[in-house]
Amino acid sequence: MGRNLASSLARRYQSDPMRRFDRLPSPLRAWLREAALPWSPASALRIWNRACRKGGPERALARLTEVEAATLARDRVSFAFDASQKRKTG
Repeated sequence: MGRNLASSLARRYQSDPMRRFDRLPSPLRAWLREAALPWSPASALRIWNRACRKGGPERALARLTEVEAATLARDRVSFAFDASQKRKTG
């Protein structure tokens, strides 16, 4: 299988995910280690930076917890909806 080596487009390099994790602020790394969901370093850092500008590291950790709780609640609702649809059709 050949690759298009003659492309004029810039190549996108995937950086090492562990290196990206290691570069995160230590409170964020600690939060991610205990998180219920698998977070990408990029999305966690985006939320962290936005919340830190508004209220510091404590606010950022609280915001990450809020976002995770909302995602889990949304996931529970969709799971319950899928289960009820299967009961009606099956």
